[in-house]
Amino acid sequence: MKVAVTFSVALALFAWCVVRAQEAAGGAAASIWKGVYTEEQAKRGDALYASHCAACHGPTLKGTEMGPPLTGSEFTNAWSGLTVGDLLERSRAMLPEDPGKMGRQEQAEILAEILAFILSMNKYPAGTTGLSHDMQVLKQIKIGPKPE
Repeated sequence: MKVAVTFSVALALFAWCVVRAQEAAGGAAASIWKGVYTEEQAKRGDALYASHCAACHGPTLKGTEMGPPLTGSEFTNAWSGLTVGDLLERSRAMLPEDPGKMGRQEQAEILAEILAFILSMNKYPAGTTGLSHDMQVLKQIKIGPKPE
C-alpha cells in the first residue's frame, strides 16, 4: 500500500513538473492572453492586411459578402478553443492569391504579421516577443475567453 501511495505521489509530482516546464517554455499552456505578438508586428501586419485581405474581409475586419469577419464576437466564438496555428492554417488555405507566387515559408511569415494585426484588433494584448511563424509554436497558443 505504501508503495502505491508513494508511486501515485511521485507520478503526480512529475506531471505537475511537466506542466510547469511547458508553461515556462510556451508549451501547451500558452494562451493568447499572454502577449504572443508585438505592437510593431501588428503595425506591419496592418499594412499587409490592407494589401492582401481588406478586399474580401473589409478595411475594418467586419467582413463582406466575400469573407467572414475577422474581429468581434463572431470571430472570437468561431475560434474559441482552437489555436493560432489552426487560424494560420485556415488563412493559408483560404488565400485568394496563387500560392505558387510565394513559398510556404514566405506565406507563413506574412500570415504571422497579418495575424498579429488581427489579434490586436480583437483586443488581445501585445507582448515583447513577436508572433512566431513556426507551426509547432502556433499550435500551442490557445484562443479563448479572457481568464478570470
